[in-house]
Amino acid sequence: MENKFAERARLVSSSETREILKVTERPEVISFAGGLPAPELFPVEVLKVACNEVLHEEGAVK
Repeated sequence: MENKFAERARLVSSSETREILKVTERPEVISFAGGLPAPELFPVEVLKVACNEVLHEEGAVK
């Protein structure tokens, strides 16, 4: 199957944001940008309890 795109699609370049985010994937880079917290800092157990509580109380509500 061949993908066909509009002619103008060839004029689209990579976004500046995408290029910046590529740099943040490098292990030696520490990003202080918002929205990219270290995964190990997420309170997984607290989130599990909160999700389960909401689903238990509101899961069947339509």
